[in-house]
Amino acid sequence: MQTHIVPVGFDYDRLIAPLVRDQIDVDSVILLEGAVGSEANVEYSRHLSKKLETDFKNLLGAQTNRFVLEDVYDYDEAFEQAYELITAELDRGNEVWVNVAAMPRTVSFAFANAAHSLMVERQEDREGIHTYYTAPEKYLETELAEELRKQIALLEDLREVAAADDDEIEDARLANRLESARDLLDEFDERGTTIGAKEIAGKHIVELPVASFSNVKPFEELILYKLGEDGEFDSVSELAESLARELNEEYTDSFRSKVIYNVDRLGPGGKGYIEREEHGKSYRTRLSRIGELWVRAHSDNGS
Repeated sequence: MQTHIVPVGFDYDRLIAPLVRDQIDVDSVILLEGAVGSEANVEYSRHLSKKLETDFKNLLGAQTNRFVLEDVYDYDEAFEQAYELITAELDRGNEVWVNVAAMPRTVSFAFANAAHSLMVERQEDREGIHTYYTAPEKYLETELAEELRKQIALLEDLREVAAADDDEIEDARLANRLESARDLLDEFDERGTTIGAKEIAGKHIVELPVASFSNVKPFEELILYKLGEDGEFDSVSELAESLARELNEEYTDSFRSKVIYNVDRLGPGGKGYIEREEHGKSYRTRLSRIGELWVRAHSDNGS
């Protein structure tokens, strides 16, 4: 069984045409919708999702399900959902194909990184996980801009006719449309296809960490979950004491050394899941961004 996970943005052809043309086997499809931009944008994306749902069934005979991504700019949430979806399909014994051609970059990178992380973490399923991209044959933005230039020329000609006929009402209507069209074309010529930089969670930059999960041993898991639950510890010794209490074990030098050893393995020189900041004679210990993603993804998978 082959499952395709397809985040839906404002594209249609790139999400289905390559599968039809290359005669790819598609047994099931997961379409992901997200709220992007204005209400009109959201409605347009939703319309494409419905059309894709119908055409995947009719053209490829695929069973299709639609899911919603509440916030397409929340990388961590997108990564978590990607990890859950891919894991669920692998657990069912399905081969997974992840399309990263559409949707905002946060979603595309999150899904690609989640797929890569599972390739590393689940070596036995490595050959059953794929990410793919399709390039468009042409972009419509420049063609739309050229059509708008022609419409502006036509409106200018019509205004001359209206002026010759002393039709003030028609002249005003045409003047209004001309101003709107010129403003839009000026913005396109000056800025391209997008405007501004959107503020997300108080910042204008969304960091996209590259997750590279590796096999985590049981005691390392305990440390990661503990940091995920309690947050930062002022020292590794404090973390070791807390773990000992939770495990009902005696806090000994041997146990403390075991924690230090495993924290080192999980730290910057090892798997990169833990950050350590020097603080006097000790080190503040907390999860790194990748460590937070690991805990978030694995906690929701019942680990």
